[in-house]
Amino acid sequence: MLTLLFACTKMDEYRDKYMGNGSIVYPGKMDSVEAFSGKNRAEIRGLFTSDPKITKYKVFWNSRQDSIEVPVTRTSGVDTAKVIIPDLPEGLMSFEIRTYDAHDNISIPVNTSANVYGDLYQSALINRGIANAEMLDDGSALIKWADASSDAGTVSMRIKYTDNTGGAHDTLVLSVLTDMTTTLPAFKSGTSISYQTAYLPNATAIDTFYTAFEVFSVKADVTALYLKNTGPFDRATYDGGRWGTLAAPWVTSANVINHSGYGGYASETWLNAGGFLVMESGWSGTANIVNGKISQTTTLPAGNYIFQVACYTEALDPVYIVAAAGSALPDISGLSGALGYGSFPSSTYVSATVSVKFTLEQEEEVTLGFLATMTSGNQYWRVGSVKLIKN
Repeated sequence: MLTLLFACTKMDEYRDKYMGNGSIVYPGKMDSVEAFSGKNRAEIRGLFTSDPKITKYKVFWNSRQDSIEVPVTRTSGVDTAKVIIPDLPEGLMSFEIRTYDAHDNISIPVNTSANVYGDLYQSALINRGIANAEMLDDGSALIKWADASSDAGTVSMRIKYTDNTGGAHDTLVLSVLTDMTTTLPAFKSGTSISYQTAYLPNATAIDTFYTAFEVFSVKADVTALYLKNTGPFDRATYDGGRWGTLAAPWVTSANVINHSGYGGYASETWLNAGGFLVMESGWSGTANIVNGKISQTTTLPAGNYIFQVACYTEALDPVYIVAAAGSALPDISGLSGALGYGSFPSSTYVSATVSVKFTLEQEEEVTLGFLATMTSGNQYWRVGSVKLIKN
């Protein structure tokens, strides 16, 4: 009995010292705890569903070396906890949450984690791709977006553009993963869009990341802006039958005008298609043509261009379509110095659409046209129309 009494006395002393009159007090823990990703930060959210005695809670991270304390005023119902943890490094972060009462009794821990995003994630972002952007016949621009994967986090695209009255537009379109198109009404032909893409690193992230704005040219037929007399072609002079000379601004070299003072233009009335831009040699004794040129000069802003022609050829020698810097076309020997050039089909009796691409880094004067040396017998080619496309 003495032994039992002694043991009980020791237990009471331990209980009074360490257990507070016989019980350990644990405040209610935070319920439904979640951690949400952000940009160099995270947000902790949770609920207080019981224990009205809770007066604060603490969030620990970095192996409990860092913490933040948040006071709590409980109500009679369910209360929401929400706190932002700032200045976090990029990567996976773990958090420990504990509640306290007025006597600094501490709850059991609740643990959660979240990915924190920052400069590394931002540096990997690129604008959503554009598969095609071009003008439509109704004057609008149609953007066809490249498909996006479901885990890319693409949220939206912000597009800035100018309409055909000079008005500025700032348009936000929500992202659709596949087969997405956007129409920009009354788009100003020959201009570009500027756009950026918004991303969420994951579905519940609290911060949105944005790419830098990027300029993208809208493919447009700018023929009417920069070229004149583009087909069916107008004539300056006419022999009353078939041949004539081209009206301005086309410039025709003297050796192309080889039909008794006419050349470069033909009516070809049996085609019922108006006037054509032409060169012919050999037929009916007409003189050969060496470095024959038909061209017009214009000033174009910086950009990517396509000079496109609809042609028919019976020529055996090469016929070149040329874009050249400056106010004149080069000779054939100087073609390598042109902005770009292509050639008509080498077969005879062929109709085709031929084009040449070229790029201007700045606004400059450009000459577009045709260059040919025709000395191999009877030769003839014609062009029904020309186009200039800003790509």
